[in-house]
Amino acid sequence: MMAVTSSSTHRPTGPAAAALLAAGLGLLALSVSHVLSEASTAFKDAMQALGNAWMPGAPGIGPYSGKETVGLLVWLLSWACLHAAWRKREVNLVATGAVMLALLGIATTILWPPVTGWFVHH
Repeated sequence: MMAVTSSSTHRPTGPAAAALLAAGLGLLALSVSHVLSEASTAFKDAMQALGNAWMPGAPGIGPYSGKETVGLLVWLLSWACLHAAWRKREVNLVATGAVMLALLGIATTILWPPVTGWFVHH
């Protein structure tokens, strides 16, 4: 009979926390860029130009291509920065998960048409 041994190699929780928080920040950036493009024709045109700069088929999907680009850039840059800062640290994953869920809730609420309409018209 073979003995089963467990490896007690512990990994810091920082990289996982960085990924969670970065996802929430990317979602929030996507939502905010949507509201801003609805509120400002100049911002909507800038989002279209941003998408057209690198995304094939961007003219066919309009300013959404730029909004997705903003979300993608915020996600990747925040993930890289947070990972570099937290890669060897212990970070509370429960608290980070709660913040991520709060960001998800805020981002979703911002996209709800009555809320978006309120921001656009005030």
